[in-house]
Parts: sequence; structure tokens; C-alpha cells
Amino acid sequence: MAESDSGGTHILLSLGSNLGNREQNLAKAIDCFRISLLFSEVISSSFYNSEPVGFKDQPWFLNAALSTVTVLKPWELIEFCKKAESEIGRIPRQRWKEREIDIDILLYGTKLIKSEFLTIPHPEMHKRKFVLIPAAEIAGKMFHPTFGKTIDELIAVCSDNSLVRIYDAMI
Repeated sequence: MAESDSGGTHILLSLGSNLGNREQNLAKAIDCFRISLLFSEVISSSFYNSEPVGFKDQPWFLNAALSTVTVLKPWELIEFCKKAESEIGRIPRQRWKEREIDIDILLYGTKLIKSEFLTIPHPEMHKRKFVLIPAAEIAGKMFHPTFGKTIDELIAVCSDNSLVRIYDAMI
């Protein structure tokens, strides 16, 4: 499912936060897409607590996935995501370090892009349960054009052993 009936492209995003008010940071990111006229059919997953991958000595992340349809081209979409991160308060840091908010483009329809600034599909998504589990909740049948598998099929073969648990704010 690459094209929507509304004429835009179906995309899948990953959201993460481990600094500040994590819930509020994710909610603000989701709102950026919901209130913009550049996106339609916005669906967000539940929130998931996830242990950090890469640099382990940092707070756990709160992650979610976002499925939506956009009229933006990939380069415009990455600009939109970076602007949203900045507005929410992201401070640039080293790779794998803490962040107030992170918005990654996982899939842009079935498009393949590889440049210095943008790679779609996200090159690490198939290796990360903190990405795949929320994504499967809302877009399990979405197709990964590089591997020829759905998100559900990618989870079945993912070797990531990191902990990812549904987040319940009442606990």
C-alpha cells in the first residue's frame, strides 16, 4: 500500500524520547502531524518502554510508531520532521545518546532512497524491536521494499533481544 485514495503516499515513522517528559514529547510529535494539513489518516501506536540500544548508560526510551498519508516529497518530509524535533526541544547530541524527541522515517510507500542525508527504508529498522513492535501494531501488513517482507514478517525473524514493553502510565 504505497498510494492512498487521497492521492498522497502512505508513510511510516518511528518516534522516541528518553529525556524530559517522554509522554508529552511523543504526544507533541504526534500532534505536529495531526494538525498539519500536509498529512491525513494519522494513526499512532500505543507507547512502549524500551531499553536503550547502542549506548546503554542512559534512560529508557518511550517509543511509538505513526502511520500517515502525506503529499510531501521525501526531502520535504525529512525537513518537516527535523523542524518538529526542534520545536519540541531536541538538542543535538552524539549518535546513540539521549534525546528529547527523535522522529525517523521508516518507510515512504515502497520508495528506495539512499543519499548522504536520507536513507529510506530506514537502514536499521529490521534489527530493532523497539521500532518493529509499535509499527506492527498499526501497520503490520506494510511492505518493506528492500527485504520483500511485511513488518509482521520482519518481527518474526528479528534477532533483537532488547526489552520492549507496552507502556501503561498508571503503573
